[in-house]
Order: sequence, then structure tokens, then C-alpha cells
Amino acid sequence: MLKKSLWTLFFGCALIVTGSIIFYYSVKGGVFGKIPTVEELNTIKNAEASEVYSADGVLLGRYYKENRTNAKFDNIAPHVINALIATEDARFYEHEGVDRRSLLRVIVKSILMGDKSAGGGSTISQQLIKNLYGRERHGILTMPVNKVKEAIVALRLEESYSKNDILQLYLNTVSFGENTYGIETACRRFFNTSTDSISIQDGAVLIGMLKAPTSYNPRINPEKSLTRRNTVLAQMEKYGYLEHSDKEQLTKLPITLNYNRISTHTGLAPYFREFLRVELEKWIKDKLKSDGTPYDLFTDGLTIRTTIDSRMQKYAEEAVNEHLASLQVEFNKDLKKHDKIKNSSSIVQNGWKRSPLRKQLLAQGWSDERLNEFASAKKSMEIYTHRDPQKIVEFSMLDSIQHYLSFLHAGFLAIEPSNGNVLAWVGGIDHEHFQFDHVTTHRQVGSTFKPIVYANAIERGISPCKYIKNERVVYEEYDNWSPRNANGIYEGFYSVKGGLTHSVNTISVQLIMEGGINETIDLARKLGISVALPDGPAIALGTGNISLYEMLGAYTAFANEGIYTKPRYVTEVLDHKMILYEGEGYQQQVLKKETALIMTDLMQSVVKNGTARRLAGTYNINHSIAGKTGTTQSHTDGWFIGFTPSLLAGAWVGADNPQLRFSSGKLGQGANMALPIWALFWKKAASDPMTSHFCKESFPDLPLHLSAKLGCELYVDHKPGLLNALFNRHKQRSNEAGKPSGGFKKLFGRKKKR
Repeated sequence: MLKKSLWTLFFGCALIVTGSIIFYYSVKGGVFGKIPTVEELNTIKNAEASEVYSADGVLLGRYYKENRTNAKFDNIAPHVINALIATEDARFYEHEGVDRRSLLRVIVKSILMGDKSAGGGSTISQQLIKNLYGRERHGILTMPVNKVKEAIVALRLEESYSKNDILQLYLNTVSFGENTYGIETACRRFFNTSTDSISIQDGAVLIGMLKAPTSYNPRINPEKSLTRRNTVLAQMEKYGYLEHSDKEQLTKLPITLNYNRISTHTGLAPYFREFLRVELEKWIKDKLKSDGTPYDLFTDGLTIRTTIDSRMQKYAEEAVNEHLASLQVEFNKDLKKHDKIKNSSSIVQNGWKRSPLRKQLLAQGWSDERLNEFASAKKSMEIYTHRDPQKIVEFSMLDSIQHYLSFLHAGFLAIEPSNGNVLAWVGGIDHEHFQFDHVTTHRQVGSTFKPIVYANAIERGISPCKYIKNERVVYEEYDNWSPRNANGIYEGFYSVKGGLTHSVNTISVQLIMEGGINETIDLARKLGISVALPDGPAIALGTGNISLYEMLGAYTAFANEGIYTKPRYVTEVLDHKMILYEGEGYQQQVLKKETALIMTDLMQSVVKNGTARRLAGTYNINHSIAGKTGTTQSHTDGWFIGFTPSLLAGAWVGADNPQLRFSSGKLGQGANMALPIWALFWKKAASDPMTSHFCKESFPDLPLHLSAKLGCELYVDHKPGLLNALFNRHKQRSNEAGKPSGGFKKLFGRKKKR
């Protein structure tokens, strides 16, 4: 009987061994699916996010399918490596990919005894293989098949990679939840730091998350995360990576997050990053890697270095949000007072008709009656407001459309005029809710176009001190069109300088007629304005639709002594091996230096004495600044573009629907809508020692021969003759010097001989 039992046991063991061998080679031979070869393992490459950086080294955002930034082993803090080994694979440096002691435990407890709590027994190498290639289902054989597969591939992996390489691959592959892959991305997400700078306790938090990223997420489950962190610290002490006293001290510390989630809609410069993404995808289409395959912006881990200054960007976003929040209150009052939306109910109805939701429901067969009932039904919903971005209200769909149509929007752009570097780019008030970029949107530019008209006139020999009669002229050859002044006054004479200072429409139109409409358009083209422009005298009043981006490009010639400088926003694009692109600037002399200096003086007069004097009067900015306001017909658009020698910035404000606008010029003019953004931005940047150099440089004194050309009154009741012109010039120069003029006697008198 005993002999029979022994034979039974022998044959049973032999059958198990034979079956195990057959099973092993079946798995290895690919019966249960292909196994990666050594050659394939040698080409492992994680999909890596491309990163966008500011000029001062701040990460602005990423483009990715999986949010991952790969870290090199030497840049990973040693205590992070120690925590990983102590927690996940204490004998990592002793085995060759498979820990046989742990594997035996798995076979006996997990597979034969069915104890799922006995632990997986997988080494770091095996876990890496699971992360890279995933697991397939094979019914009741799922676990043994996958375990054997991972063991086979782990052994192959350790033939091809060093232990440090495996640790690097593992830490760059693992998920930390929230679509966050790799230790570097996790460090930035949860603690706003890098892998070489993370503290021991914070590194232990991240390593602790690997067991269950959601359960041990310190943002979602802080208490469970703290307990898990302390377990990791205890493991580090157990295996000699921490002294007992250090472990005790660290376990008493709370978890202090510095959460830094940068998504498509959050973080600095979201409008710029989206604009850049589109441009990069166009550029990258024809770029091939060394192996002949095309680059992928979302997986190849490119580094994009931009000209954006993170501090200037921050100040620009703050300025836009601060001003628009207060201006919106005034706008809402004005809309309500004049019942503009109620009197234009078609605005809301048209908004509903164009909405994607209505089109979707219509495609599903909804009747007009049902659609109207649905649009009018009140329900609880979340809406955006400046004060509360997640406000809960009882709104119908029509209420919601009316609410969002009522918003004023803004675009703001800042450029370094000497080289065209874009320093700040704000396309709107909130990228999550309003993704239309108002830096690149075409809107009527109003009087901000007038400096181009005046520059063309001066280029063609018209003196800045020439006096022009302020009168309404009917231009019969242009359908009897006649320009009107905003104040309705048509009397006296303005010098060319005075006409720009006070933005007098009648003067601007007479100048374009004298300087030439086609010649003005030609100059606009040289200044980088590419859009179609109206072919008529009304262009002098800014009836053309131009983007803020192109308008600031044009103004670089005024700020840069006549040299047009094309705006640029990328300095370098790199992969891990080489520079793929270096952004080169484009410059061209399009105005005489003298013309640019005269125009700068004229636009300083706009700020000192004209439509932009609010900079000093309201905002106490008494620095040397040149600029021009702009207000379009019926106060639909408000503009201001201003510059110092080292900073050129412009703002546009208006509603997306041109029918919605301020009812008065006092509220709707560019000086009220757009100029305050510029002023707030300038004051923030000027008060920061790191950015003040952009703001505080002064314009140099004009050469005497140019200064003499500009010494005239801005406005006179009667056109002066030669004598009065000379006197007025002398009077103004004396006033600027702070001395009495002495009248005609001093100007023309002779000393008596003694």
C-alpha cells in the first residue's frame, strides 16, 4: 500500500513537473501570445510629453497623450530609489529579474492555495514589463500565464539593461493617477518640484502611491496617504536606508502639498499655448527623425523654448482679470439700463439656433415646439462669473446664452520692440469657458490705425507743424461720404501733431487724401499687416479689421527707429539629441529714422495732452510713454497701444457680439475700456525689480533739427501766418525749457549799440 502511494506521488510530481515544463515552453513559444524579443526590449521608449518653457525657465505647459516627462537616473534623488527598493523589491540588486523566493510564495499561496492577499511577488523588473506590455486574459490560466510571461521577459530585460537603467525605466513608466506618468511629472504635479529636489517624506508619499494611485492620492485621501507614507518610511528603516531617529522625526510631519496641475485650460498663457500647438503641428509635419519616422508633438518629448517672460505673463493676466471684473459690472448695468438684450431678443435666439446642443437635438428628431420648451425650462446649472467661476444658478438655456453673450472680452499682447520677442499673451478672460483668442481675432482697429496714416504723410514730406482746417468735407468720389468728429465740433485749425494728439477724424482723412490712400495701404503692408483693407478714405479712421498681433507688429517700427520687427515667440525646439529649430527674427527698415522719431514724439503728446492722458491723471504714470487710443463706431471696440523704448504692449476690449456695447462714449472709449489694462500691467511690471527694465527706460532727447520741426501749437482758432507760426514755435520751445518767451521783441529785437 505504501509502495503504491509512493508511486502515485512520484507519478503525480512527475506529471506536475512535466506539465509545468510544457506550460513554460508553451508560454515562451508564444502559444499564449507573443513575447517581446531582446531586440524589441532594446528599443523601449515611453511616450513622452513635449514641454513648453518660458524664457526665464518656467514650465508653461505640456502637449501629451500620456502626461509624462522622463527623468534620467542621475537626476532622481537617491532616497526616492531607496524608498522604491525598500517598498517594492528589497532584493532588487541580488536577483536577475526574478526573485525565486517570492515566486515560490506566489506559486504556493496565491496560485495553489488561492490566497489573493499573499502578495504578488513581482520584482521591479516584472512590474516594469507589466506596465509596458499590459496583461491579457486567458480564463483560469490568466495569472500563471502572465506571471510566467513577465518572468521570462524580466530575465531578458536584465540581460539588456543595467540595474540603474531598469530603475530609470520603471520610475518613468509608472502611473500616479490623474493621467500623470513618471516620477518627474508626479513631483511637479503634487509638490511643484523636481525629482532631484524632492524631500525624503514627499518622495515616500509618491512611492507609496504606486500600490494604489487613487486610494493613496494625497489630494483625495490625505489620511490614507499619510499612513501609507509612514509605511514606506518604516520599510526604509527596516532595510537600512533610514536611521531610526530620522524615521521617527519624518513620520511626525504632515503632508504639505504644493499642487500644480497644468492642463490645457489652466496654468500660465493657455491661449498662447493653444496658438503655439497649432503652429507647431503645422511645422512638425515635414520633420523626420534620424530613423526616417516623423516627429510627434504628443509623444516625442520635445522641448519648446519660448520668448514669454513668466512674470510679465502673470502681470498681464492679472491686469486683464482685474480690469474686466470691474468693467463687467458697469457693462451689466448699462445693458440692463437700456434693455439692450431684451430689445435685441434675436441675439439670444440666434445664439440658441447656432448652439451645437440644439443642432444635436434637431438631428435626433426634436420638434421646434419641444426645442423651445427645453430652451425655456429652468434648471440648476453651473456658470462662470468673474467673482465665482463655478457659481450655481437656476437658469434656462436661453438665460445661459444671454449670460455668456453679455461678457466683455479682452486681448492683450506685450512685445520687446528691439527684437520682436513676445513677452506676454492673453487671449481672453478664461480659457476654459471662452477659448476664442482675441490676440489673433480681427476687429475694427479704430484710431490706432491713425499713426500709420500720419507716418505715411510725414514720409511724403508733410510737416508735423502744418496746420489743417478742422472742417467737414464731403468726398463726392466716395459716395458723398463725410467724416465726423467724436465731439461734433468743426472749427479752428489743428497742426498735424495736434490732429493725432486729439484724434481728430477730419484731420486724419485730409492727411490720407494728401498722403495717398494706396501709399498708406502699401506702408501698412510693409508694417506686417496682411489682411484685406478698405480702399477708401474711411480707412484713416480704422475701419479695417486687423488683429492685435499684427497691429503690435506694425507699431514696432515706431518704437524701433523705423525698423519693422516681426513678432517672434519661439527661440528653440529640441529633441533629446539636437536642436531642431532656432527662431530667427525678421527686421526691415520701413520708415526713415526721422519719421519714426517724429511719430514717437507725436504719440507722446497723445499721452501727455490727448486721448491717453488718463495714464497720468488716473493712474499716476508720469513716465515717458508714447501711445494711441482707439474707439470704433458706436463704441463697439476699445483699443490702446503704448510703448517705451523697451516695451510695446496693446489691449483690445469688446463683446463678442458687436451689437452689445456701451451706450456712451464716456464708458465705451478706448481710454476707458482698454487703457486701464495697459496701465495696470505697466505698474505691476515697473514695480518688480526683475521686469522694471522693460518699463522705465526713457526716450532719448530729439536732435535739435527734429525738435525744431515739432515746436508748434496743437490747435489755433485761426490759421497762423508765417510770423505767428514762428512765434508759436518759439513760445512752445521756451515753455518746454521753463523760460518766458519774451514775446516778439525777444524773438526779433536787436541790441542797441552803445
